Amino acid sequence: MRQAWRVADVRAAEKALMATLPEGTLMQRAAAGLARRCALLLQDSGGVYGSRVLLLVGSGDNGGDALYAGAALARRGAQVRALLLRPERVHLAGLSALRAAGGFTVRDLPDGADLVLDGIVGIGATGGLRPPATVIVDALGSLRGRTGARAPIVAVDVPSGVAVDTGDVPGEAVTADVTVTFGCYKPAHFVGAAAPRCGQVELVDIGLGPVLRADPALRVPDVGDIAGWWPQPGPASDKYTRGVVGVATGSATYPGAAVLSTTGALAGPSGMVRYAGSGHQEVVRAHPSVVAVPKVNDAGRVQAWVCGSGLGTDEEARTALRSVLATSVPVVLDADALTLLVDGKHAKDLRRNAPLVITPHDGEFKRLAGEAPGADRVGSALRLASWMNAVVLLKGDRTIVATPAGEVWVNPTGSSALATAGSGDVLGGLLGSLLAGGLQPERAAVAAAYAHGLAGRRAALDGPVTAPDVAAALRPVVGDLLRGTP
Repeated sequence: MRQAWRVADVRAAEKALMATLPEGTLMQRAAAGLARRCALLLQDSGGVYGSRVLLLVGSGDNGGDALYAGAALARRGAQVRALLLRPERVHLAGLSALRAAGGFTVRDLPDGADLVLDGIVGIGATGGLRPPATVIVDALGSLRGRTGARAPIVAVDVPSGVAVDTGDVPGEAVTADVTVTFGCYKPAHFVGAAAPRCGQVELVDIGLGPVLRADPALRVPDVGDIAGWWPQPGPASDKYTRGVVGVATGSATYPGAAVLSTTGALAGPSGMVRYAGSGHQEVVRAHPSVVAVPKVNDAGRVQAWVCGSGLGTDEEARTALRSVLATSVPVVLDADALTLLVDGKHAKDLRRNAPLVITPHDGEFKRLAGEAPGADRVGSALRLASWMNAVVLLKGDRTIVATPAGEVWVNPTGSSALATAGSGDVLGGLLGSLLAGGLQPERAAVAAAYAHGLAGRRAALDGPVTAPDVAAALRPVVGDLLRGTP
């Protein structure tokens, strides 16, 4: 598991650590790690010696990190040039170190470079980049190295111009191939439009961990987390003790939603799937193992319900939703079920003691919350989770899972392949199965999103993806997860 902290918490930890160390120690540690990563990149294009390195240097410590790293590369034989964007505010000690190592400053972009180091602004900056930085960044794509390839860009801590705490990109910003961050990860490395601009993110340990007192802003699961959480049967398990999931989805208009959501449920850990709705005949034809009935009240006992995909918004759909919410088991609401909540007629039904998980995309989120998630998707998801007393799975390229208690997870396996009709139906079914299997709501949501994302990636290997392709890929993906080999 990886964790990310907000700027204020990072600053507080840095201050506490610096009070125990000689002046400049943290910057030297950061620069050493940064130079080491740059040297590895330069090995791919002929080595450090004789390479051409361009430093984009802003004011403050971020520019200082770049200058000290540049000095280390210059001592190894690189030709290091520093373009100072704010000469009057340059880090003087760093500039002196660069010059002492044989580096020098330039006024304009050179004709070529084998590597560009982005030290324009750091985690304390706000807003997008401004001239002259925007002009320089726009021209970086024209720089070619000695192999003829575009010069790779390494960002110092975060790509310049991104909003560190939210992952928003409010204006012009750098798009890096590699981001070298110090002490801990930051939210921009994982969420929002900033995340893909970071490229590969590498963490350099500067000793910050023991003094990071605050809770992380967000957590990012790995395969070990998901495999460790996933419910698995034991020697004494039977179909009931493994959990029974109820699925109330689909309608005469959208019978496919019923089939897709039950397919997702069957890929999960529960031992039995009960379907309730007008798609019962289509479900049994597709999945003979599913127990299918026309109405929720006839379904029998379950340990969790999934409701909403393709349900419609007529009175029959409202009855199904009320029946599901009246139970004392965890409930997943998606799609039409979320639409039915908007008019407030089900407010009293939501006053329940059992867990509730909602899975909106941005449009559904806007209808529920009254506004789109906006620039701060994490903050928006947390507010909705608190207001509805529900775990919120906010779908997107970097799906966010937020709890009423203020905990946030970000799924790292998202794929544009999942932007296809019915994909969410599969996700809802899988999530319900994990709940029925006994997983805590937030972990069930995180695990479902993780496996669903991997299934989308696997399906995409064979060409354009449909929801049935995602559903078909789920079972082998889950098998790989449990073996630790996704």
